[in-house]
Amino acid sequence: MKLDAPVTGGPCWAELGTSDLEEARRFYTRLFGWRPQTDPRQEAGGYTVAHLGDAAVAALAPLYQPSQPVGWNVAFAVTEADAAARAVTEAGGTVLLDPVDVFDAGRLVVAADPGGAVFQLWQAGTFPGAGLFNAPGTLGWVELFTRDPDQAVAFYGRVFGWSIRASDRYTQWGLDGADFGGMVTMDDKFPPEVPPHWLPYFAVADVDGTTAVVQRHGTVLMVPTSVPDGPRIAVLRDPQGAMFGVYPAEYDF
Repeated sequence: MKLDAPVTGGPCWAELGTSDLEEARRFYTRLFGWRPQTDPRQEAGGYTVAHLGDAAVAALAPLYQPSQPVGWNVAFAVTEADAAARAVTEAGGTVLLDPVDVFDAGRLVVAADPGGAVFQLWQAGTFPGAGLFNAPGTLGWVELFTRDPDQAVAFYGRVFGWSIRASDRYTQWGLDGADFGGMVTMDDKFPPEVPPHWLPYFAVADVDGTTAVVQRHGTVLMVPTSVPDGPRIAVLRDPQGAMFGVYPAEYDF
């Protein structure tokens, strides 16, 4: 990811909703070396921020409602959450959680694009988002899986003004040419019950070594694969079922 700090319109945070917070803490600490700190306030509901050194890099949280699936969520930075929520609906998306203040940290919206992929909008207060990107154990890329790529390009271009760099094999999202993510078209290889979704990729020092750790404690969905003219990647699943990808930290998208 060419972005190294939260930028308006770009990914700023990754947050796991999990059915077993304690096991998730152990798993990701083992995998990425995170130092999790749980907010002690009762109103925070067990929200846990993972750190590397002094930098906040991701969050782990319990499921807050019965219908919430286990999974990683990607948040994009906005300057004004209420206006961004209106932009989502005007572009054909759906607001799942209306703008809400999260203490003094910021203002949150949960939304879905027209294809159903869920994402978050974050208006920073005292908390801008991740303090470190692209280093081992931190967010480095985000990828949209969709069944309607043309609709997705139109929607996200209208809401965020993203730039598009497309080839025969892959489409990349960017801001003024600084790419931070991509898009995969869900074809017949994807079972119909798999919904469109955003997938975060975390940078690691060793893709194969990280995959070996997950094989002992989680599930390998895609074995380490060297992408033509791209990085070596793997797609993994934690013990509770949340999917995420990994790629080499030294790779420059």
